[in-house]
Amino acid sequence: MRFSPSFLDEIRARVPVSEVVRHKVKLKKQGREWRGLSPFNAEKTPSFYVNDQKMRWFDFSAGKSGDIFDFLTESEGASFPEAVERLAAMAGLPMPLETNEQRVEEQKRATLQEVSEWAAEFFQKQLAAPAGREARAYLDRRQVSAASREKFRLGFAPAERHALRDYLAGKGATVETMIEAGLLIHGDDIPVPYDRFRNRVMFPICDRGGRVIAFGGRAMEADAQAKYLNSPETPLFHKGATLYNLHNARKAAHDAGTVIAVEGYMDVIALTAAGFAHAVAPLGTALTPEQCNLLWRMAEEPILCFDGDKAGLKAAFRAVDTALPLIGPGKTLRFVLLPDGQDPDELLRAGGPGAVQQAVSQTLPLVDLLWMRETEGVALDTPERRAGLERRLREIAGQIGDETLRRYYGEELRDRLGRLFGRAPAAPARGRDFTPRRSGAYRPGATEAGPVRISQSLANSPLFRGVKPPIAPRDALILLILMNHPDVLAAQVEEVAGLEFASNEAAALRDAFVRWTETGGGERADLMQHLEESGLGGVASRLEGMVAHAALWSVRPEASPADAAESLRQALVLHRRFWALNKELRAVEARLAANSSEQDLARLRDIQTQLSALDGAEAALEGFGASSGRSTRSL
Repeated sequence: MRFSPSFLDEIRARVPVSEVVRHKVKLKKQGREWRGLSPFNAEKTPSFYVNDQKMRWFDFSAGKSGDIFDFLTESEGASFPEAVERLAAMAGLPMPLETNEQRVEEQKRATLQEVSEWAAEFFQKQLAAPAGREARAYLDRRQVSAASREKFRLGFAPAERHALRDYLAGKGATVETMIEAGLLIHGDDIPVPYDRFRNRVMFPICDRGGRVIAFGGRAMEADAQAKYLNSPETPLFHKGATLYNLHNARKAAHDAGTVIAVEGYMDVIALTAAGFAHAVAPLGTALTPEQCNLLWRMAEEPILCFDGDKAGLKAAFRAVDTALPLIGPGKTLRFVLLPDGQDPDELLRAGGPGAVQQAVSQTLPLVDLLWMRETEGVALDTPERRAGLERRLREIAGQIGDETLRRYYGEELRDRLGRLFGRAPAAPARGRDFTPRRSGAYRPGATEAGPVRISQSLANSPLFRGVKPPIAPRDALILLILMNHPDVLAAQVEEVAGLEFASNEAAALRDAFVRWTETGGGERADLMQHLEESGLGGVASRLEGMVAHAALWSVRPEASPADAAESLRQALVLHRRFWALNKELRAVEARLAANSSEQDLARLRDIQTQLSALDGAEAALEGFGASSGRSTRSL
């Protein structure tokens, strides 16, 4: 079976090399790389390295290297189609069907890429021709060297309406292909399609493999309707899922240990020429979640550099909103806000590389920019306004998906509120409460008027007593799947690390799972030995014997990974819903204890109804289990 380059690239982008290799090699983090013993030679000193940024592995003892596909074919003797099928499953991608339609679609993509490449060559030739004299003068004024023009394949689109169309037609391209590649403008009211880009300096946009997929064009006329114009969405080009200069910046970002995202093409070109080759740019839109993930594949803390004006600050604030639900340990953003009225290109010309280096060495963490946005210039002179700020910050922190980081953000913002309002910083309280506390005066449930009176039944509830119950059935299901399927655990370790459990034993198992995975992982037998050595062997044995889940095939070690992963996904949905409802329940109970209201009583009953329904909910596993040869059941 033939696989398209785009399909293979998507698998490489979704599956880190270390995730594949750690099933065979115990890896340890060393700087920005992973290190372990060669799987091909017996050795005592590790000479096997994995670099996720480069998407490669290197075995210096065996003289071998390659990507994720090569690793499976070399280490397991798998055929290339077998390797692709396994890795596609890890990436969550369906295998392409070898249908006539699929072959036609792939041929279309290949044709579009070829036509895009022809267009780039045409624009380059035009820049060097007499017609490109004004464009060359513009680039001279912007101090873009000949080397930079060649590296970034800069070009010029002449002003004629059919110059590119006629050139491509002469090479055999059809008008329909030119339209689909985004190179021509057409419509019901346009009898003859014409060139989209005219009288513009051209910037080819490449995919992560360096193939031209689209263009950006800078107008030469001062009164042009659009100063910058990008290609439209096409089968090759999705603006929100691409970064300008990504293909060049990946290696440079690895070498530098970071990546700088700026706002414009010219900023990237200028920074690269000045020695900052790890620069990229979004494509004329606000930063998207897809672009955030591309940045995080290059560095744990990408630097976003924004122009020093109101528009730049507004863009930075939008980036905060985009990134907030996605951030976690080892995955955040830092910010540079340039002096007012400057962009990176202007800063370079004014102060040279040293000025840029100084700017990027004084970055702001995301929490600082968030605090700046919510507090600077905001009137806080009344209790209502201060309460409004507190509520906004609580809601903002609640958007963070990672449970542990969400708790720390809550504590940090609560302490900043305390300092802002002239109160001493609060001692951390497990991230449960967000209210600024008065030094020496705060007690759970206390008010200005005195202590809260609560009912005896509420006082005896586990929520108020702090009693840790035994492992709940749903929690046991999650832990059983993870314990019996190390592959699923490795793929979900970041989410597992943030899971909340009411039971101390469940939390201890969770922490042991995470430690074992982060130190290299391995087979199920290795995990069970690790649990035994951690003093959790008895807990693991009791967990396996729980009758509540004995009938569910997907938790068993012999079940297929796909079954187990789907059961885990559904269990996690119920788990997250349970904890969200319980947190809201505690908040409502606290409000009722302080001051009873019909609204809170109604909400309390509603939450209790939802929790009762959740206890009886079943997540049906329809369509799974065929590969294991067993019938499916429900949670």
